Amino acid sequence: MTISPRIDDNPCRPRHFKPPPCAPAVADDGPGKAALETCRTRLLVTAALFACVFLVVALRVADIVLLAGGAAESHIGRFRIPAPPPPGRADIVDRNGKLVATTLDTPSLYANPRQILDAADATMKLKAVFPHLDRDEISAKLTSDKSFVWLKRLLTPQQQFDVNNLGVPGFQFEHEQRRFYPDGDLAAHVVGYSGIDNTGFAGIERNLDEVLKEHPAPLQLSLDLRLQFILREELQQVIDDFTAKGGAGLIMDVNTGEILAMVSLPDFDPNHPGAPDPSNPELTPADRMFNRITLGVYEIGSVFKIFTAAMALDAGTSSMTSTYDAVHPIKIGRFTIGDYHGKHRALSVPEILAYSSNIGAARMALEAGVQRQQDYLTRFGLLAPPSIELSEVGSPHFPANWREVNLLTIAFGHGISVTPLQAAVGASALVNGGILHQATLLKLPPGYVPEGRRVISPKTSEQMRKLLRLVVEHGTATLAAAPGYVVGGKTGTAEKVLGGHYAEKKLLSTFIGVFPMNDPKYLVLTMADEPHGNKQSHGFATAGWTVVPATSRIIQRIAPLLGVRPVDESAPEIAQALTIPSLQGKKIEAY
Repeated sequence: MTISPRIDDNPCRPRHFKPPPCAPAVADDGPGKAALETCRTRLLVTAALFACVFLVVALRVADIVLLAGGAAESHIGRFRIPAPPPPGRADIVDRNGKLVATTLDTPSLYANPRQILDAADATMKLKAVFPHLDRDEISAKLTSDKSFVWLKRLLTPQQQFDVNNLGVPGFQFEHEQRRFYPDGDLAAHVVGYSGIDNTGFAGIERNLDEVLKEHPAPLQLSLDLRLQFILREELQQVIDDFTAKGGAGLIMDVNTGEILAMVSLPDFDPNHPGAPDPSNPELTPADRMFNRITLGVYEIGSVFKIFTAAMALDAGTSSMTSTYDAVHPIKIGRFTIGDYHGKHRALSVPEILAYSSNIGAARMALEAGVQRQQDYLTRFGLLAPPSIELSEVGSPHFPANWREVNLLTIAFGHGISVTPLQAAVGASALVNGGILHQATLLKLPPGYVPEGRRVISPKTSEQMRKLLRLVVEHGTATLAAAPGYVVGGKTGTAEKVLGGHYAEKKLLSTFIGVFPMNDPKYLVLTMADEPHGNKQSHGFATAGWTVVPATSRIIQRIAPLLGVRPVDESAPEIAQALTIPSLQGKKIEAY
């Protein structure tokens, strides 16, 4: 028989062991019960105290965060409560979905001076990471009695890494949003830029600021960055070859008003809009941010003759067979109107355009009259600021008192100043069948054609296509020819107005080209500001030698991207569409 040992006989148990007060090792009455009740009471009191403490803390947090609004300078003890991040800003993409602008999460550096153990040492270390920061300003911030000071906003990952390696107590990071432009200066004047607090300051970023803040979906531009790159590269080549002060250009869909490319040089990097240009230190940020296409207002010279011809043909004061005396200059008051390369004979309307005759254009306008000229220029959108999704828009300059001398000079582009954008919009209407479409930088739905406004008849538009083709075939723009793409256009070279006087040696050379001329789809405007002749141009700095050849190169590069296939330019159907009957069998003199 096996006898179980007594509990007291357990060798592993101390002989004088007593169960703990709270253990139910005794009966439910007597001293053990009192000890159990005491234990429970203590636990309840302790739990109540902890609950009170947490309630006080919770109420204090609610007071600071909810009632005080969670302000940027709010603190609990020595710790700052970060402000909520600003609302998101929509991406911007080009017409093909390529990213143009986006928002990135970026650290910003701040400090709690009360936690800085050695302000002088911390200043020295921070200065080593950010040499451009002012030493005295850093020191003043780190020795202040504040609990929060900004030290550097929007750091790069490398800068954040370097600051972390300093090991300075009191340096902290807060994440903010930073706008980033992957292609830098490629579309700077269109896109613009936004500031450190995510507010648009220029371009689309400024003019559509609320749209970008309110709509999370990407904003799609009409720009094609491939075309933008080609246009910018060719304009920069013109500036370099002819030591020009600047240049500008655009590519536009003549049937919708969509701007496919817009460039103004010099330009800037929207990632660092105020940074100087190392290659051109004399240029101020304002010089580089100036948009010559939409804000610049210029006398564009003989390009204006296309508007004079369209007016005269549409109003019926001239026809394609009308001729005008261009033998002698026109003298009116103290002014004399002459031709750059005069033929010294009567010229027909097609010849006036092909040879760019000032005399012929002036006589054409004289027959139309002042009132008709004003009416048609208003129709073409040349007497009011252009409409586009940018804030940087210039207003045209024209005479308040429109006299006969103004009628004559405006006929060939002197005495009136417009933006290049206005000229492009008006020229598009002349070739697309007579419908003026406002320019837009936003992509339109596929197949959608805005209604527009009729400004000339389809017949007049057809006549203008023939005239512009003639200028490239036999006139001042023969170097614009791009084999297979049926280019037409008009040159303009004007002396710039400086101090109220024309500066003979400071030219503005402009060309408006359209292709394919038998079925117009795209317009290319190019402009060079103060070009200088070189050996290749035989010393000339006129449009025919500067921007016209560049436009030919641009068209040949962009046409395949736009799906425009080359054709046989001598094909009967093309010749029939562009031949001027009155010139058939007549030899056109070389310009």
